[in-house]
Amino acid sequence: MSDEPAGELDTPSAVPGGSVPARPWPAVTRRIRQSGLLLLLAAMVAGFTRADPAFLHVANLMSVLQSVSVVAILAAGVTLTLAVGGFDLSIGAVAASSVMAASYAMVVWGLGAVTTVPMVLAFGACVGLVNAGLIIWLRIPDLLATLAMNFLLTGLQLIPTAGRSISSGLILPNGESADGVFDPRFLAIGRLRLGGVLPVPVLLMLSIAVALHVLTQHTRFGRLFYAIGGNEVAARLAGAPTRVLRLCAYVISGTLASLGGLVVAARVGRGDISSGSSLLLDAVAAALIGFAVLDRRYPNVFGTVVGAIFVGVLLNGLTMLNAPYYTQDFVKGAVLVGALSLTFGLGRGSR
Repeated sequence: MSDEPAGELDTPSAVPGGSVPARPWPAVTRRIRQSGLLLLLAAMVAGFTRADPAFLHVANLMSVLQSVSVVAILAAGVTLTLAVGGFDLSIGAVAASSVMAASYAMVVWGLGAVTTVPMVLAFGACVGLVNAGLIIWLRIPDLLATLAMNFLLTGLQLIPTAGRSISSGLILPNGESADGVFDPRFLAIGRLRLGGVLPVPVLLMLSIAVALHVLTQHTRFGRLFYAIGGNEVAARLAGAPTRVLRLCAYVISGTLASLGGLVVAARVGRGDISSGSSLLLDAVAAALIGFAVLDRRYPNVFGTVVGAIFVGVLLNGLTMLNAPYYTQDFVKGAVLVGALSLTFGLGRGSR
């Protein structure tokens, strides 16, 4: 019997006759796995630029980043819950409820941005706290607890306005008219461009990504998230405050979902009841695509942001090429399958 561990990428396989041939392309497949998604992203940028040079203009690139900023912010929160071995399915409903809550606070209650923003962020944190309580203390599985919260919030956000979107002049269920307006300082969150170039949502996305990357990759506290996701019992026996860390993950996720909702409300300037319909799937997709970036195969914020940008570049390029809207989801799915196959398929075949 050999003392070498089975399954190593560069370990040659013995054959009859005593010859031990080397595997032909182990280094190449490893590099493709590590950079496959980034190479495909670069190829898409080059292809779309060749088809339409306007694709690479700064204004268009900022538009792409702005379009994915909300998804990336939500996906960063999902990434933290994945790191502790959980999954937050309530983020889309939290974001949509935050859109409605912010709009209701300003249009119906007449509040300003200084009051509305912290109030809505606190709402998201409270939802995360409730999710954590259901999961940690009542021992409800993560998927079931957050799915139930998703349904609860999806229905709750419609009750105050009887299912109507919120804008100035809204007729409330009691027959009164809401004549409040959106605070211009609030609208700046979604519409202002610093220096006339950098949109505020992009700055928020980058700031959150850098902060969470440093937290999870370069601090002991952040690395404990992964220890819990890997083996919660072992982490607890080693002295890690597992309940506190899981609670933090869900509170951060809820808060970031609310921040995403604030950005959406500030961008569109109304409380649209359909504003969060696609955010959940897009955010989850970005977080899971992040597993394939640099072949890390674990939830990471850098990969999550790259995943969100990958999808945004693809959709923006298809739009500029006038691809029919009904084909875009199919193309997006086909490209993602190909990209993930490069990472996971090659990795499995080379073992």
